[in-house]
Parts: sequence; structure tokens; C-alpha cells
Amino acid sequence: MTALSLTASGCVVVHGEREVLPATTRAEAAKALQQFTNAYNAADKAYDSSLDASHVTGALGAIDAARLKAGKSNSPGGNASHTPLKLSDVTYTIPKKAGWPRWFVADAAGNKGGTARWLFVFTRDGMDEPFQAAYLTLVAEGKVPEFKKDADGWAEAVPADSTGLATEPGNLSEHYTNYLKNGGDVFADGTHTSVWRADRAKDAIRPGLATQYIDEPLANDAYAPLALRTTDGGALVFFATHHYVKETAASGTSVPDPGDAVLALTAGEIKQSLMMEFVSNEVALDPPKGAGDQRVDVLGRIQGLTSAKGS
Repeated sequence: MTALSLTASGCVVVHGEREVLPATTRAEAAKALQQFTNAYNAADKAYDSSLDASHVTGALGAIDAARLKAGKSNSPGGNASHTPLKLSDVTYTIPKKAGWPRWFVADAAGNKGGTARWLFVFTRDGMDEPFQAAYLTLVAEGKVPEFKKDADGWAEAVPADSTGLATEPGNLSEHYTNYLKNGGDVFADGTHTSVWRADRAKDAIRPGLATQYIDEPLANDAYAPLALRTTDGGALVFFATHHYVKETAASGTSVPDPGDAVLALTAGEIKQSLMMEFVSNEVALDPPKGAGDQRVDVLGRIQGLTSAKGS
């Protein structure tokens, strides 16, 4: 298989699986983001996942498809409250690497989500395939780190098995799900770690309703973690996780009405229990080994219901 070496000066044919190359050009990255935005807006307006299915994959693809399915079920005529997503002030960070997938990060301001930055990761597995958005997280303004770049402005991809970090990127999904269950010192306190654990603990003891949580790593194929080297020697890591939440009502009572969006994705009749399945994607700062307290800081997380089952 051959691939194009995309550089500022032109294109030459090389063996893409062996050569260290920029993932794409900045112009092609901008085109991929615009194509995604157009498709995403069309799908959101019509509540039709077929309109953007070829532009999403991985965690974002799973979350988006379920959201559109629920919307279509409850509003067959489309999204009456649709507001087009508009992105501006975009920065593209494109790593040089060998092999596939090739990928890049787009950091943008959006007309939704307040002042938070929209971080997209686009991937593709071959020159004949389109770039697809695999990850989307929102990060507070000022929290996106500086990335290490070479003289030509290309970034550095960090391998999943890198041992130069506090935690190997490939293990973050498993460590995160273990943390949600047992706690520990791998992750820094924050909204998506200690606060989330505390909120779940409160929900688990509501009178008349037992809530159970099962958290599983999600790190293969389109859900594989991707990491960029930061200027301090650490990495910004995008990763995904899988979650189940089971609500069981006390004898003689029923599970509270979960709402139309959940019901649209629910199989079976909800009598005494409801099992909900979620996919989540996270972005975290993984410090260099030996620096600071070695805790990973989860900067952002977007989670979506993908299915449910009543019984």
C-alpha cells in the first residue's frame, strides 16, 4: 500500500505504513472539519443519522447515532429546536507518525457550550477513507495545553504503550473505570473524578430506589486511545469508557419515569428495573513520569445513552 506524503512543498509517493509523515495537510484538516460540521447540522436538523454516519466513528459515533435515533422517535418530523453548530477560531494540531490510523486534533470555539473549547479528534485508516470524528470533548477555556511541535509545526503522537508518562495511554480507560469503582490515586480530584464518584454514591442510596454501576474499559479499534505530546513532556490523551447504570425500585413501587429520550432507546417494559447503557469519551492530561504528584487530570468528558432495557 502506498500513501501520499503531505507537506507544505508538495506530494510524493511513499510507503505510508513505514514512513513518518504528517497525518494530513492543514487545508485537508480544515476541509474535514467543515464537512463534518455540515453533515452534523443536517443530521441534527432532520434527526437522521444516515446524514452524518460517514463522518463519525468511535465514541462520538455511538453517542451521536443514539441521540439522533431518540430524537427521530420522539419528533419524526425533525428537530424543531435545531440551531446549527458554528465553529470558529480553529487550531489544527497534526502529528507526524508512521502507520495507521492517521489522525489530527481540531480545537475550536463553538456557538454552544459557553466559552468552553471544542476538541475534536479526526481519524482515518487509509488514504482512500475519509477523516471521521472519533472523539469530541469540551474543555474549559485556558485548560488546553501547549503541544510539542517540530520546526515545521508538526506535533508528536505518543504511543499507547509509552512508559515515559505517569500512566500508559493505553491503560487509561481501564484505570479510569477501576477508579470509578474503587477510588485511588491515579487521577486528580475534579468534576469528572472525585465529584462524579461522590454524586454516584449519593444516587445509590436514594430511598426506594437502588442504583448499581458497572464500568468497563473501551479501548479497541475505533475506541483506541490517542495521545499528543505536550511541551512539558507529558501527553494529552483522548480515551473512551463504557458504563451501565441499573435502577431497581423497591417492592411495590416502580422506577421513576426516565423521560422520552430514554424511553425511545429502551427495549422491553419498565416494571421494577431499568438498565441503561452509556458510552463516554474523556480527555486527560497525563504528566511525564517523575513530575509532580503523578496524577492524571481529566479535563473533559461527554457521555451519551446508547441503549436501555426495562424489566
